[in-house]
Amino acid sequence: MNMPAGKYAWTATVGEKGQIVIPKQARELFGIRPGDTLLLLGDEKRGIAIVQKESFTALYEAVFGGDES
Repeated sequence: MNMPAGKYAWTATVGEKGQIVIPKQARELFGIRPGDTLLLLGDEKRGIAIVQKESFTALYEAVFGGDES
């Protein structure tokens, strides 16, 4: 399968405890290290997206945090 530039697809197998292993190429590409926190976003019709928590920190703080002064 030819993927457009900058687009990737990987597979992961779910183990008995519900854990998945993120493929090495994906971890290296996105700088995912042991101990990192990932955010799973789910949509019953579209599926699951896995993103690094830091990607949403600024948005989260803008919506829910901040000083009201």
